[in-house]
Amino acid sequence: MSPLLADSGTCGNELFAKCARSLVCGDDDDGDDDDVVRPRLAGLWASLLTFSEELHTSVGPITQGVAHASVCSAPPLQVLLAAAVCTKAGKAIVSRQFVEMTRTRVEGLLAAFPKLMNTGKQHTFVETESVRYVYQPLEKLYMVLVTTKNSNILEDLETLRLFSRVIPEYCRVLEEGEISEHCFDLIFAFDEIVALGYRENVNLAQIRTFTEMDSHEEKVFRAIRETQEIEAKAEMRRKAKELQQARRDAERAGKKMPGFGGFGSSGISSSSATVVQDSLIEPEKPKPAPAPIRPSGPSKALKLGAKGKEVDDFVDKLKSEGENIILPSMGKRASEVSKSLPAPVNTESVHMRVEEKITLTCGRDGGLQNMEILGMITLRVSEEKSGRIRMLVSNNDKKGVQLQTHPNVDKKLFTSDSIIGLKNPDKSFPLNNDVGVLKWRLQTTDESLIPLTINCWPSESGSGCDVNIEYELQEESLELNDVVISIPMPSGVGAPVIGDLDGEYRHDSRRNVLEWCLPVVDVKNKTGSLELSIAGQPNDFFPVSVSFVSKGSYCDIQVVKVFQVDGDSPVRFSTETSLVTDKYEIL
Repeated sequence: MSPLLADSGTCGNELFAKCARSLVCGDDDDGDDDDVVRPRLAGLWASLLTFSEELHTSVGPITQGVAHASVCSAPPLQVLLAAAVCTKAGKAIVSRQFVEMTRTRVEGLLAAFPKLMNTGKQHTFVETESVRYVYQPLEKLYMVLVTTKNSNILEDLETLRLFSRVIPEYCRVLEEGEISEHCFDLIFAFDEIVALGYRENVNLAQIRTFTEMDSHEEKVFRAIRETQEIEAKAEMRRKAKELQQARRDAERAGKKMPGFGGFGSSGISSSSATVVQDSLIEPEKPKPAPAPIRPSGPSKALKLGAKGKEVDDFVDKLKSEGENIILPSMGKRASEVSKSLPAPVNTESVHMRVEEKITLTCGRDGGLQNMEILGMITLRVSEEKSGRIRMLVSNNDKKGVQLQTHPNVDKKLFTSDSIIGLKNPDKSFPLNNDVGVLKWRLQTTDESLIPLTINCWPSESGSGCDVNIEYELQEESLELNDVVISIPMPSGVGAPVIGDLDGEYRHDSRRNVLEWCLPVVDVKNKTGSLELSIAGQPNDFFPVSVSFVSKGSYCDIQVVKVFQVDGDSPVRFSTETSLVTDKYEIL
């Protein structure tokens, strides 16, 4: 501080007033030369204005002197020292200092705050010799602003209201634990309201926008990156298919070459092998003089076989990453494919397919949100003599199915006798065409009608989550085949540790899915469970999806008899029944 400004009291006031009068009115009591005194007084006035803010105790007298000289000074600005959320006992939960303050100083100010409040008054501020507390109760807590005593109380109250509105934006309940959990979010929001002790001109919507830090460029970058990843995967699959096709071509070429040589057409054998070789391998460096082509079919076949080994290595690598690769049909693979294909159905001249599709959505905590089953009977007539027929339908449904016949079917006949026949009995059903003659629909939220219930119970442990999955067949009349229960797995934590297990499982690390596979679920195998452990959160294991097929009808609607329109003579027919899942999820 300047020694000149350190003078206080009457002497300082008189000196200030004298300087002001000399500058404003041209008064010079000492009679000095104006050319000497006025520059000296101007320098004195500049010094007084520069350091006037440092003399808080002398602001009043100095201002009075300036008022006497008809000169005004600007009012002091608001200075906010700290903003804090504390308990009623003065314990700080979260505090943000906007000027340089030690932790001990802040804790001391907040600890003294409850002792200064007067319960008999409704004031929202308390003053001490050095600071002012502006506060607002938040249930069991207090929102407190610590300001200087010369700050504008109206601006302080407006700032306090904004702070109090910010807290519920990030905390669902105004409790100590919730405030501590979102302390950093609150600090970031506080920094948007106050900078270096002064209030920023922002509102609640702007604070929310600034703290979210939403970036359009980041969204565009992520979209481009996802597109590139999808394109890379598609390119990888295309390359894999090309390599498989090349291997098949190589195998076919290797088998045919000895036969060509036996017929003496060694030149043809050589050229064919060369064409295949060129389609598989492109030379890395062009040679100036290619070697002459010699008729060596078997040697070419050996080279192709070696290249096929490289294809095998590449395919094995894709398999290890979770890709499903269909290899060319060979001994063992052909038998595996034949197992997955449905057994052929012996069809008669009149063949009917009874097909049902189920769509189901359940909550993870129980409760059927929606279940819908759509069914249809499709007729196919392959002989003209069997065109004029009628079908007797057995409807054993007790679940409230809605039935609907084809517009060309006699609806009255079906309603009265459960017989499907054309409105015009003289006409025949179309030949060699699939015709839907009857449709039905079942929609319900009754949990007792769920055919297969799935319970997934993830529980957090010290090392991650222990997950227990159970299934139970409620519709005991059904036999479900090829049941696959797909459970999402957290990414980047490795394979799960499997405990007790009924059936088999496979972990697809590429799609982050664990598939629990059950060949058959019927009345003899109506329940089962799977236990696993892996790092993650309970929400990581949903939604659980299920797929299965069945040769039975859920709604139990079947064609039991087919007969001629004329004479009612029976007609041989065949039936194929299937129940498949369209969407079966536990959310």
